[in-house]
Amino acid sequence: MPDLIEADRAPTARHRPRAAAALAALPVAAPVSEVWAALGAAGVLTDLYDHEDPGPGPGTAAALDPARLADLIRAVDARGDNGVTLSVLVQAASALPLLAACAPATGPVRQALQEALSGSATVALAATDSAAAGSDLADLGTEVDITPDGLLLTGGKRWITTACAADRLLVLARHRPGRHFTSFTWVLVPTTAPGVRVRPADSDLLGGSVTGHVELDGVRLPPDHLVGRPGRGMALFARHMGTERLAGALWAVALTSRVLADTRERLTRRHCDGRPLWHHDAVRQRYAACLVQVRQLRALCESLAEQVTRRQDLAAAALLKSAAGLVADPVLAACAQLQGADGFARDGAQTIRAEAGVLGIGGGVTEVVLAAVADHADTLLTELRS
Repeated sequence: MPDLIEADRAPTARHRPRAAAALAALPVAAPVSEVWAALGAAGVLTDLYDHEDPGPGPGTAAALDPARLADLIRAVDARGDNGVTLSVLVQAASALPLLAACAPATGPVRQALQEALSGSATVALAATDSAAAGSDLADLGTEVDITPDGLLLTGGKRWITTACAADRLLVLARHRPGRHFTSFTWVLVPTTAPGVRVRPADSDLLGGSVTGHVELDGVRLPPDHLVGRPGRGMALFARHMGTERLAGALWAVALTSRVLADTRERLTRRHCDGRPLWHHDAVRQRYAACLVQVRQLRALCESLAEQVTRRQDLAAAALLKSAAGLVADPVLAACAQLQGADGFARDGAQTIRAEAGVLGIGGGVTEVVLAAVADHADTLLTELRS
């Protein structure tokens, strides 16, 4: 049993230890800006891209290497700050690919990409709107007026990861009325621009993510702050959304594996009826069921990773996103209960479980994503029978 746990946590490829080595010298409580800077300086962020593909550049898919992405998430998660992990995940798996797909040879978008990859600057993906439910981006109210002379941005964004530490915001805005997917555009917004105000979100959870709410009050920017062509915002987001969903599933594996390992160690130290709790059959069975679920999720990640990163397979991404939400909460709930009163310690299993709720909400709530899985039922059933 211990070997199975460690197998979920151990590197398996020759490039895997690099992210952990980049973070080794940082203090445990280092903020996300320092974590991001260390990863960038060590080349970890640049090397997320598979250099056999075109890599970052105008119009490219900017596919990430799944093994290196898993290594990055595992290394950051091992530090134990779920908020920092969330921030790194969103930047690496969503913001960077979007910038990379649209960056011209020169200009502010290219500069933003280069600085983010080097770790010298952070970028926050600002999609979730003040006016709309998080899963209904087509109803967002943030607007951008595009003219030959420049851009005028108004509106607001809520629950934006990294917002309070970001140098730039990657804002999804409406450039014309209607819910059609061609009505939306990405805009690169420096957080120092006049009219941009960021306030911290009122939450005791995921503090390291420096999540905040953003107000955009008549923000004026030059035309070269458009990210991609007008009307391509939703299409670009859909293309790269799968990478974030894969990253979320990889994080669910890393996080649950870490908590399972900690739980088992605690069970071997605590005694009931004169023997360690670990030797009670009911405890072992419940624990083993959790371990099976996590192993299944990891196998799903490994089998679908290439489909998500190379082919932008949205059905595969939906499977991963929903599976992560369905596995993380029950596994962490079981660990929290098995740890008993210890689970209520500061930053203990009960808090970890609450913070991990983001896996079933961020990037699309599990129920909504399951509906997308159902939409692809015929294709998925065909794959099962092939």
